[in-house]
Formats: sequence, C-alpha cells, structure tokens
Amino acid sequence: MTGGIWLLPALPLLGAVVLLLGGRRTDQWGHLLGCATALASFAVGVAMFVGMLGRSDADRAVHENLYSWVPVNSLQVDFGLQLDQLSMCFVLLITGVGSLIHVYSVGYMSHDPERRRFFAYLNLFLAAMLLLVLADNYLGLYVGWEGVGLASYLLIGFWQYKPTAATAAKKAFVVNRVGDIGLIVALMIMFATFGSVDFAAVFGGSPAASEATTTAVGLMLLLAACGKSAQVPLQSWLGDAMEGPTPVSALIHAATMVTAGVYLIVRSNPVFDLAPGAQLAVVIVGAVTLLFGAIIGCAKDDIKKALAASTMSQIGYMVLAAGLGPAGYTFAIMLLLSHGFFKAGLFLGAGSVMHGMNDETDMRRYGGLRTVMPITFVTFGLGYLAIIGIPPFSGFFAKDKIIEVAFDAGGAKGLILGAAALLGTGITAFYMTRVMLMTFFGERRWRSEGAAPEPHESPGVMTVPMILLAVGSVASGAVFAAGSSLEHWLEPVVGTHAPREGGLPVWALTVITLAVVLVGVAAAYQRYATAPIPETAPVAVSALTVAARNDLYGDAVNEAVFMRGGQYLTRLLGFLDSRAIDGAVGGVAALVTGTSNRFRRMQTGFVRSYALYMFTGAAVVVAAMVWAGVR
Repeated sequence: MTGGIWLLPALPLLGAVVLLLGGRRTDQWGHLLGCATALASFAVGVAMFVGMLGRSDADRAVHENLYSWVPVNSLQVDFGLQLDQLSMCFVLLITGVGSLIHVYSVGYMSHDPERRRFFAYLNLFLAAMLLLVLADNYLGLYVGWEGVGLASYLLIGFWQYKPTAATAAKKAFVVNRVGDIGLIVALMIMFATFGSVDFAAVFGGSPAASEATTTAVGLMLLLAACGKSAQVPLQSWLGDAMEGPTPVSALIHAATMVTAGVYLIVRSNPVFDLAPGAQLAVVIVGAVTLLFGAIIGCAKDDIKKALAASTMSQIGYMVLAAGLGPAGYTFAIMLLLSHGFFKAGLFLGAGSVMHGMNDETDMRRYGGLRTVMPITFVTFGLGYLAIIGIPPFSGFFAKDKIIEVAFDAGGAKGLILGAAALLGTGITAFYMTRVMLMTFFGERRWRSEGAAPEPHESPGVMTVPMILLAVGSVASGAVFAAGSSLEHWLEPVVGTHAPREGGLPVWALTVITLAVVLVGVAAAYQRYATAPIPETAPVAVSALTVAARNDLYGDAVNEAVFMRGGQYLTRLLGFLDSRAIDGAVGGVAALVTGTSNRFRRMQTGFVRSYALYMFTGAAVVVAAMVWAGVR
C-alpha cells in the first residue's frame, strides 16, 4: 500500500468533525464513532507498515503531495505528507495506543454527560499528532504542532467547571505558546537561509550553511521541544495537566503531545549533527530534566502527579539520547516506543484505581488494593517492572542503551551524563516502588466517608486495554532490540554510528545499572513497607523535600524570571516608547511650534514696525559691504 497516507489523519479528523457538528444527536453513538475512526486509522497504518516491509530500504519512504498550499512569490509550500521509517513508528504508536485509550474511555467516561464531546477531542488529538509526524515540511508540522496544543487545551480543561482544570488548561496553553515561538523563529531562519521549509531543502542545504545558522535553528527547535515535551525550563504545565480526565493523561504522556518534542529533534537530525553547540544544549536539558522529574516524583502523594513527574524524567532520557547524535537517536526512539506501552498502562491503571476508589487520587488513602483489584495490580505491576528497567521488560533494553551511549560520550562529558542517567534509574526505582507499595501493598487505608466503602475491579472495557498494554510492556523491548531490528529499521532516516570502542564492558555496565535499581527498590521498601504510612505527609525535614513537594520551585522560577522579568521589560519598553520615541517626536513638534510662535510675534501688522525692520536690514547690508570694502 503506497498511497492514501492522507487517510491516517483524515479518519480521526472526520470523527471529530462529525461529533462536534452533530451535537446532541450523536450522543448515543458518538463514543462508538470515536473508537471506530481511531481503530480504522490504526488498521490503515498496519496495512501500510506491512507494505513497507515488502520493499527495500531505499524504497520504503512514500511521499504524497495533496495540493499547492502556499504559492506566494518565493515561498512555495505544498501540502505534502511523507511516510518513512521514523514516521511509521509514530503512526503505529499514536493509532495503536491511542485506540486502546479510546476503548478504555468508553468505560471510564460512561457516566459523563459530555462523553461525545470528549471523544471528539480525543479524535482531534490523534488527527493533529498524525499530521505532525506525517508532514514533509516544517510548516505542515507546525500546523499539527498547534493542533496538538489546541487539543490538549480542550482536554485538560474538559471539566472546565472546576477552577483547577480551567487554570491548568490555560497554563498548558500559555507555556506551550512560549515554546512555539522557537518553532516560528526556526521557520523564519530556514526560509531566510534556504528559501524553503521543506525537510528535503533544509536538510540538503544545511551542510552549506554556517555553524552559527544551524546552531540558531537547533536552539530554536530545542525551545519548541521543551514546551511540548515538558523539559526544563518549560516543564511546569505537565503536573497541573493531571486535572483532565485520566485517559487524557495517558494520551498526552504516552502517544501524543510530550513525544512531539523528541520527534522534532530526531527528525531534524541533519541540522543538529552540524550544530555541536545545539547538541550540547539538548543533552544538558535532557540530563537536568531526567533528574528534575525523578526528584519531584519522590514527593508526590497524588498518583497521577507522581506518574506525570515520571514522564518528565523519562522524556528527559529520550532528549538526552537524541542530543548524543547518531549514537543515541535510535535508542531515544526505542525508549519512546517502549514508554508508550508502559506509561499508557500505568496511567490507565491509575485511572482504574481511581475508578474503584471513587476518584480518590491520594495514595495515602489506598493500600492493600492488590487483593480487590487483581487485574489492575498485575498490569500496573508489569508496567512498573518495565519503567524501572528490570530485564526482560521493555524499559531495560532501551534505558540501558541510553546509559551506555551516555558514558561513551567520552571524557568529563561522558562521565557526567552517564552518572546523571545512572542516578536517574535509581531514583526512578525508588519513586515507582513507592507508588506500588502505597497503592497495592500494606494495610488498607481507605475510608468509607472519603472513598468507596469497598474498592472494586474495573469493567472489561477498561481492563482489556490495560492487559494489551501490559503485554507490550513485557515484549516490545525485546522485539525492538532483537538483532538490532529497530536500529536497522531507522538507519535510512537517522544514519549509522561507529561501533562501540573501549569503556566498560556492556555486561559490567548492565550489572552496575541493575545494582543501582535494586538499591532504589530496597530504599523504598525500607521506608514504605516496614513502617505504617501516615494519613498525611509528615512535615518535611529537609530543604530538598520541601523543594520537591513544590515541584523544585519551577513555577516560582518561571514567575520570577519570565513573568516578572517580562513585566519589567514591558514597563521599560513602555517608558522608552513614551519618553524616548514619542518624546523625540513630540520634542520636534514642540520645537517647531515654539519657533513658529516666536516668529509669529514679529508679524504685528504695524507699518512702522515693518519700516524699522527694513531699515535695520538695509543698515546691516550696508555695514557688511563697507566692512568688506575696507578689508
């Protein structure tokens, strides 16, 4: 199947249009249409994947120009789509995991009177993300980029009657607009330098561009990625986004929005490979964020916010790998795909717990749920083993490779990056073990007045998607790693890298990593399994604990540096505008007016005055002539 790429985003977009324009008339079957269009898009994606497997590496990429989009003088942009090995990975992830989340939502949102509108927004989200990864130029990518931002705003604020949800939606929208400025500026630089925004033209022209240009483009793309993928310093919106329904959290964190930044960096690999400064910025952002999110995750009692911090950290690993160039691109995508399975499963598991606990999110009021929610416990547990990197689960294969290439960066850089990645695995094991112990083990801490008197397992429409995602969490890593299958698959898009030389043997690094993971597990067990868990969080005894509970002051820093700084800059610019620019214009006008007023006083209308002026003038002229003659 080599044509019809447009069907992939068009099918969920059609579902969104029908459900939004159909209104209440579609309430009875809207959720079914939403699921059908998502599943149909997945079926088309699978058919195209099978067709792609039947062609040689050189012939696998397919392009489709739909129409002339922007025929403006020297800016000629076609509305074109491309399906290559990289975009195919995302198509299968978005439509596959997205479809399971749609099916799960049928049960989760069954009692919501606005369920039809919810499915319309889910379809819109899928369509926008598919356009983002299928566009063959940065302008088309930008349309999908903004569509994802719109859909996230609508879904995070779906329950807009709650002030916290409305505020969270606005926050996500505004923070992402800051990042989007980077993509806009990158587009401008591309057009000014290459005369085009097509991938082929930009990537083909990059070797001839100066390093300063490629670095500027790379840094602007990184700013955009920080916004969408919740990387430092634009990470503050992600925790608040948990105010949306839990399926939204799963979709944002596993299959759509936060993966967009990683896609942008990996897709733009020809630019970053020519910009060492931009690559360094990418690895710094990734390393800082993976530790940033992990530390925050240790302090959250809200199960969804703990998982949100986890996503921030896991995306940090992907960004770190992407910043390491050809050695890391494949492993960034490997972790991204594996993460799609286990993080979606973890969020849907959290939603299942909330469903059985009357929407309670505080883990201090859980405990002992493994016996009353066995399917949720097993599927969540498999996702837990995957995310902390226990072999043979998917996270082990991807994350170990990222730690390996981080150490292989060489010198002090490799030591710092490798140590950060290794430390992150230990902290991940700690906070995820904490989540498992507080939720499924220990004494039962739920109360009849605050939660359901007897928690219960979720219906089959919710547990079946969780089971399928758990299977992916177990098997996907081995499939991607077997015979370097994913490396070979992505090679035409991200290139190749030299074989590993020197450094610690792979087995030794694996043993060290697993030892660090087990230390994290043991530390969490000692703290949360051997002593009763208090009903409320104890008063923080360290500055780090206080900082972690306050999201490491991300909001405070953004307010002080960006918001307050922006206010001061605006006031300064306003002062300069009113006093300098307007003042200069007004000063010239005042000078002309004052001079005119003074000269006007000479026009008295009296003949004797004019005669005196004439006489004085004549006298001056005569005196000047006499003076000149004497000399």
